[in-house]
Amino acid sequence: MKTLLIDNYDSYTYNLFQLIAEVNGEEPVVILNDAPADAVPDICAFDNVVVSPGPGHPSRTRDFGISARVLAESPVPVLGVCLGHQGIAHGEGGRVVPAPEPRHGHLSAVRHNGRDLFQGLPQNFTAVRYHSLSVREPLPDSLEPTAWAEDGVLMGLRHRERPLWGVQFHPESVLTEYGHRMLVNFRNLTAERARRPRTKNTAVTPAAAAMPSPRVTVPRPRRADRPALRLHTRRIAEAIDAEAAFTRLYADSPRAFWLDSSRVERGLSRFSFFGDDSGPLAEFVRYDVEAGLCEIERAGRPTRKVRASVFDYLKRQLASRRVDATGLPFDFTGGYVGYFGYETKADCGSPNRHRATTPDACWLFADRLIAVDHEKGFTYAVCLAEDTPQAAGEATDWLETMLVRLTSLPAEPDRPRPTPPGTGGTGRTGGTGGTDGTDGTRTTRRAAAREGGGVAPGTAGAGLGTGGPEARAGFHTAGGGLGVGGHGVGDHLVGDHLVGDQEVGDVEPWLVRDRATYLADIAACRRELAAGTSYEICLTDAAVLPAPDDAYGFYRVLRRVNPAPYAAFLRFGDLDVVGSSPERFLRITRDGVAEAKPIKGTAPRGAGPLEDARLRDALAADAKTRAENLMIVDLLRNDLGRVSRTGTVRVSRLMATETYATVHQLVSTVEGRLREGTDAVDCVRACFPGGSMTGAPKQRTLEIIDGLETEARGVYAGALGYLGCSGGADLNIVIRTAVLADGLMRMGAGGAIVLDSDPAAEYDEMLLKTAAQMRALREHGAALTRAPGEREPEPAEARAGAGRSRGTTPGPAPAGAKGASR
Repeated sequence: MKTLLIDNYDSYTYNLFQLIAEVNGEEPVVILNDAPADAVPDICAFDNVVVSPGPGHPSRTRDFGISARVLAESPVPVLGVCLGHQGIAHGEGGRVVPAPEPRHGHLSAVRHNGRDLFQGLPQNFTAVRYHSLSVREPLPDSLEPTAWAEDGVLMGLRHRERPLWGVQFHPESVLTEYGHRMLVNFRNLTAERARRPRTKNTAVTPAAAAMPSPRVTVPRPRRADRPALRLHTRRIAEAIDAEAAFTRLYADSPRAFWLDSSRVERGLSRFSFFGDDSGPLAEFVRYDVEAGLCEIERAGRPTRKVRASVFDYLKRQLASRRVDATGLPFDFTGGYVGYFGYETKADCGSPNRHRATTPDACWLFADRLIAVDHEKGFTYAVCLAEDTPQAAGEATDWLETMLVRLTSLPAEPDRPRPTPPGTGGTGRTGGTGGTDGTDGTRTTRRAAAREGGGVAPGTAGAGLGTGGPEARAGFHTAGGGLGVGGHGVGDHLVGDHLVGDQEVGDVEPWLVRDRATYLADIAACRRELAAGTSYEICLTDAAVLPAPDDAYGFYRVLRRVNPAPYAAFLRFGDLDVVGSSPERFLRITRDGVAEAKPIKGTAPRGAGPLEDARLRDALAADAKTRAENLMIVDLLRNDLGRVSRTGTVRVSRLMATETYATVHQLVSTVEGRLREGTDAVDCVRACFPGGSMTGAPKQRTLEIIDGLETEARGVYAGALGYLGCSGGADLNIVIRTAVLADGLMRMGAGGAIVLDSDPAAEYDEMLLKTAAQMRALREHGAALTRAPGEREPEPAEARAGAGRSRGTTPGPAPAGAKGASR
């Protein structure tokens, strides 16, 4: 059965795509709601149509586009979901109004008439709702209500004469019961309708061909003049001290990288990789997204400029340099190391309003590197070389030299396991992960003071993350009323260290947008949420400070202050990226399995077994936390569904409560197997930027963010890691990260705004997420004062006001500076 799926720019459309493909046995054809007339296919070429959810109101052409015309004229059965459901009502003269209470990620019991879509379904089945608007009864005479939620809101309708059905809830959500059965019922209704004679409708303009389902371009074949590559490795039977090794081998290199599992725990963050650009095949790629231009530098050659997206360039290069890594326990055996800045979203379908002052992407091709297996206790020297006798000899010489140097280094020191606060016993290494999305435990230092409760130093900032349980080692925010260990208000746990309000307060004078502006932006977010244009919005700010003179020395302090599983140090000439991210964006294995592990929801450990169990159970049952976890899980299912084989996107673990030394966390795992002809770069592009740094629906929410934030985010909120020649990839979400360039240090922070957000608490949370870097700055000895004669930065208020004029760069950056991003 052939289905046309109209995408209203929703972040759950490809969950419908996967569900329809499973039911029909064939993938639907997808067309955007703003497709030009000559691209709209002949509706009569399809058996039925599904109109997707989406942001906004069905009365607005921008929000609903061709969906309105299809609903008015389609001779074939149509199913409208959420916005599509509202569009059916609006087209017949019904009223679409603000819902009695917005429902974003909430579960409802649905009662129904037992017919058509609901044939064979039990009463009061569970359905997931994402909507701020609803259809108000009574309906026009042409429509019949078919289902309701427990709060009385209309959940389903049908046209009395035409084959139109609508549901307000989301049958494609992972937690909606009987979603598959509803689509089977729609298929059966379509088949029944097809047995009736129908007249071809010529009102909808036919096109020469329908938009194909998502596919990727075939990479260019290997150039005949480029020899194949061969992998050479050596192993040392101990794990070296990674910091000592990088310091001795690469700290002075002008371009070097260290992907650092500075927080290690068995079965989680396991490997660290480091190297530089000294190999014969090394190249450096710098990208400008606005110009669509890649600059490629190789030693001894003039800089080459390639007019292409960085995604396309990397895809072609990796396809031509593919190597077999069978037998090694890790997937990075040479390839590109670097970052995609946030503004590369323009290559993923979201135009930019701001231009970053740093390169939009930087990638170093590393043909020689060191890998440390912290779990098994081995160190590997890895070399990619052309498959020629001369190159093989040079590779052998490098490996032997490196073995001598590595064996002279100290072994990795034992890593202490901190004791959970208040327990007096021993436990697994604690910490949290999470993004700059909404925290599961929302109480911050100001709220804690209001409530008069003790502060739980292990309360985590685990936002709408795409990391997994390995992201446990990140940033701990202070909670209130759940006192553990007796620390007072104003104490916060960063890594294994307590910091006070000084580190948090230090950052305020350096913010790009001051408190008043940030609170006004939160209010604007809440208006968008109430209007139905978004479910949640990840709003961020930035601090711009004088940079420490020694970026690597600063990183060495940061990795001790705030060890994290996805920490990194990148030195790319005059640009340094210093990060302690707790969150994975995506991991793609060399055999094509993609995995995202969002964490959403964190609670501190209890002082005793009974309190501990109570806190764990309360976390697992918290409706708000579960709703936010569900939203990001469905978003990631959608993103992976764009590039995964039909039926392979699955949630192997949904909101599992995991316990670590200092916290409990709510963790989910989303997986998919990449479709034929799709590689790791395609997967990253389909999912970028990470939903934890945007919100949902992603496309419209990105527009809202660009309208509120006054400058580009740059490296911050992008993704950093490796894209390997073996086909594997592993990238983090760039948070808890400072970017240093031209004497300035920038760091971004923020949080996901939802309708029940407390603006003051959100502002405090944003400040708190800079505490690790601020503590590291203080311990590194960097003075937060200006040298004599240095230009005084503008006050925060002036920077924010000036920044409202698009294209300006707030903060104390000198004109034209390639400074760091937020």
